[in-house]
Order: sequence, then C-alpha cells, then structure tokens
Amino acid sequence: MPGHRSFRRFTARHPTYQQRGLGYRGAVSDRAFPPIERLGFLSDGVTTALVGPDGNVEWLCLPRMDSPAVLAGILDRDAGRFRVAPVDAEAAAPPTHRYLPDSLVLETTWTLPGGTLVVQDALTTDATGTADGALVRLARCTSRAVEVRIECRLAPGFAGAVPVEPLRLRLEGALEATVDRGPATGTIRLSAGESAAVALCWGDAHVPSVADAERRIATTVAHQHAWLRAGSVPDPDPTGLLARSALTLQGLIHRPTGAVMAAATTSLPEAPGGNRNWDYRYTWIRDGVCTMTALHALGFRAEAHAFLDFLAGRVEAAPLQIMYGVGGELDLPERTLDTLSGYEGARPVRVGNGAVGQRQLDAWGWILDLLLRDLGTDDVDARAPDARMWAMTIRLAEEAAAAWRLPDQGIWEIRGEPRHFSSSKLMCWVALDRAARIGARVAGQEAGARSVAWRAEADLVRDDLLEHAVDARGVFTQCYGEAPLDASLLLVPLMGFLPPDDPRVRATVLAIADELTEDGLVLRYRPDTAADDGVSRDEEGSFTICSFWLVSALARIGRRQEAETLMERLLSFASPLGLYAEEIDTRTGRHLGNTPQAFSHLALLGAALDLARTGAARA
Repeated sequence: MPGHRSFRRFTARHPTYQQRGLGYRGAVSDRAFPPIERLGFLSDGVTTALVGPDGNVEWLCLPRMDSPAVLAGILDRDAGRFRVAPVDAEAAAPPTHRYLPDSLVLETTWTLPGGTLVVQDALTTDATGTADGALVRLARCTSRAVEVRIECRLAPGFAGAVPVEPLRLRLEGALEATVDRGPATGTIRLSAGESAAVALCWGDAHVPSVADAERRIATTVAHQHAWLRAGSVPDPDPTGLLARSALTLQGLIHRPTGAVMAAATTSLPEAPGGNRNWDYRYTWIRDGVCTMTALHALGFRAEAHAFLDFLAGRVEAAPLQIMYGVGGELDLPERTLDTLSGYEGARPVRVGNGAVGQRQLDAWGWILDLLLRDLGTDDVDARAPDARMWAMTIRLAEEAAAAWRLPDQGIWEIRGEPRHFSSSKLMCWVALDRAARIGARVAGQEAGARSVAWRAEADLVRDDLLEHAVDARGVFTQCYGEAPLDASLLLVPLMGFLPPDDPRVRATVLAIADELTEDGLVLRYRPDTAADDGVSRDEEGSFTICSFWLVSALARIGRRQEAETLMERLLSFASPLGLYAEEIDTRTGRHLGNTPQAFSHLALLGAALDLARTGAARA
C-alpha cells in the first residue's frame, strides 16, 4: 500500500491543487459571497471556523462547533465580520490562499504595489492538542511596507436569530477590545520584517503579543505534524490530498467527547438558490463510523476507540438514535432562521435537524462493522470484545434482528413516506453478519448460541434482498420492487455482501456508472424518478462520496483503468486548499452543500486505499 507504484502513477499525472490557480478571482465587494470551494477550514477540536480568501472569517461557532454562530457571513453578509487585510487590498493581485504544510494553519498572501502582507490564521492548541480558546491571526510584512486594517464585528446567535448564553469575547494583541459589546476597527502600518497579532479570545485564553501568537501557531503546527506522523498516510502523496483529508477529518472530531460532525456548517445549499439546506453540525452514526473507519485504516486507532466509547455510552443510556449532538444530546429540534438571507439567497436557513427522529435501519450495521475492524479481521490480530463492547453488540444485533423487515427513511433521509430501501436492508445484513463474527470470538455457550442465531437471521436478510432488490437485469435497485437506481447500492461490494466477481455486483456497478452519472460524476439518485424524498425535486449536484465509492467499486471488479480515470477527475475538483464540500456541480465544477464534508474526504481516502490494494494484488 504505502509507496505502491500504481498509486504513484495516477497521482503523478494529476496537477496538484497548489498548481491550479490559488488566486481568488471573485468579486471584491463585501456583499459578494465567497465561493464555497474558496473557504479555508480551521479547527482546534472544540470549535471550527471558515476563512474566506479575502481575509474575512466567514464562520465561527462558539463555544463549540455546533453552537450558535458568532460569525455567519456565509449565511448573510450582515451576520458578522472579522477581517485582517491590507487597507488597499483592491489594488493587490488576487491573494493566494494555502495551508502551512501538513497543518490546519491557513496562510493568505497579498502582493501590493507597495509591499507584501502575509496573514496566518489558526484555532490554536497546546502541545497535547487541547484547544487554547483563541482564534489567532498573525500579520507579517515581508517586503517594503503595508497598512493593515483590522475589522471585528460579531453577530452572536446567528445575528440575533436565536438566544444565546452570555459569552465574553475579547480582541487581544494589536487591537484591544471587548467585542461582544460592540465592533472594533483599527489600522496598523507594518514595514518589512515587522509583525502584528490579533486574537479573538474566549474563556481563559490570552494572546497579548506577537511572540505569544507565534509560539501558539508553532505549537499547533507541531502537534498536527506529530499526529500525522503517528499514522500511516500512504506514501507517495504527491497532491497532498491524503494528508489533507486525514487532517480535515480530525478537525471535524469534537475532542472532548470523541464525537464527529458530518460537516462544519449549516444550510449551504445542495443546489444554487435551492431549499435543500440542512444543518450538518451533528454526529450521524453512519458519517461518524465511516470517518473512523477511514482514520482506523490509516492507523489512527485512538480516534476510533474514542468514538466507539461515545457510541457505547449512547446505547447504554437509551434506544439508539441515528444522530446526536457532539456532546451526546438527544434532542436536535429543527427550525428556520427567517431573518438570514441564506447563501446567495438559498433559503430556508435551518438549525437543528428533523432527521433525528427518523427510523433508519443502517446504524447498527455501521457500528458493528467498525467494531469488528477494531477487533481485527478474522485471520489477522483477531481478538474478542471486552464486556462493554460485547453488551453493545448484543443490543445492536437484537435491534437489527427485530427491525430489518420494517420500511425506513433510508440513507438519504427522505422526508416522504418510508420505503423498503435496499441499502438499509443491506446494512441490517452487515449488522447481523458482523455480530455473528464477533460472537464467534466470545467464550461460552451463550455467546455461541447468539452467534449462530445472528448468522441464521443474516441469511434471511440476504435471501430477502436477493429476492426483492434485484431487477430483471440483475441490478440492485433503490427500493424493493421499484426500478430507480441508487448510488448507495455500491455498498453491495464495498461491504462484502457479494464478491466482486458476482454478475449482480458487476451489473450494478456498471449500471450506476452508465446511468447515474452526469459528466462522469455520480448522482446519489435522480430526484425526478426516484422515491419521493419529501423535498422539492430541484436538480442537485453530484454527491462526491458516491463518485469515490464508484472508484472503489470499479477497482474491485477489475475495471482498473476506469477507476483511475475517475479518481484523477475527482482529484481535479479539490478546492485550491484541498477541501471538498458535499457535492460538485457537474457543469461548473463549483462546490455545493456543507463544507468541509466528512463523507467526501473519508471516501477519497477509501478510494485511494482501494486503488493501492487492488494494484498491489495485480503486481
């Protein structure tokens, strides 16, 4: 895997995202929304932020990543502003925007007629990765002289749309102010070699000087480098996208609990001006497990262990839900914020998520699949679960056995009538199959009997799927007895339900490749023909996870060239910073939906590993 020549070959042909035009060429006006693909992502493991290419912090939630935003410019141009940039930025060449290598420290550079300004932004941590409670912004003049303008106007509670608890927020460093009480602005002149720092602080954090800001940024970078070195990111990684995806996934983890957000934002639209605008700042079981599966495959096992502990706590406390707050909250009421304009006019703006109350039958399978991986495969380093994990296995397997015959809302969380979704039944099979395999490792007659019963129930699910989910062409369809295709059926080979050489697997993968793609990228389904999802049938972009799933599936069925070609195309759609939102507009290449999206990055890693594995098998 690491260093395999096939992975080197297809990545070497792909121009790195650093080479593909870093300059921001959008409108300079403060009223223009930055393109989603031009947003930089920051995280300290407790909260997250997004920074636009013009030096404005477009998104910041406090005190944690799913709290109400204090800066929400991406949802309304009047919902806060925190910009550090040259006074005459309009006279500069388009600023460049990059990460310091292998870190989540963002660097923006303006080259002006009179000088050059470099600004580094970070949500800083200490050497252990514990959040400082500060957004640090370090400005440095690298040639001649530059006048720097600092503007900070907070808008707590989504600009007053929701009530919030009092939170004392201070600017420290070059501009001192208590900004939760009003805006602050200032101008500083820097000559070559001079620096200035400003930090938005909360809690007990203090960043009084340039030296303190430099130290905090250096400590943050050192911790992130150490974290990456502790894993096994494939080498070579010529585009940097594998390390970038791993860091992004780590940044979506709420470190105090081990939970993981599906994405850092709410209500960025899945279609320009559309109403498919959802709040993804929560822990979905499937998204979280898939995140941990990807990190586990790269050797980051501590994160997977922490998430399994988080899930075990939820299972012990109450019936399993499909999603939780990052602190384990059960109630996530959905409401609209009608006072916000929405990103480029896309409304409604939503907070909370009504899917929390849905029946989705796949959650048990995702958890038990991760647990089995963590316990080791059947023939390598296999071990039995401890008492807590065995109790969770029993609970989840019995729930799956009792419920798999029911209709549900499916992996895409339709808001129409429940149906018998094929991928949901598939994941029930996964739950019972993995539970049976886990149970076979547990000593005692009772565990053995449970394992045998779960295997028998898994066989019933399997027979039911093969009878009702396969059409006359031998293709798995979205729902029992219904014709439409669904990209989630790429999970049939990826979850090991059928071997890659089964003709039904091949037929399904090729049907999705031929019939469920636009400009070579995969749609999750076609809204105009699929099951009613309870939302307007607006067009939507291609779902990035589905395209990466297709790479994996093509590689597994032996269609290596097609898999590599699609992988190269997908890598070319990475943002200039190496990030992915939820979807890609197949006509324009613009990113759509919430960002950065865990699903997209974890599937990129999975596709890269599948290409490496299948290439190694051929060598």
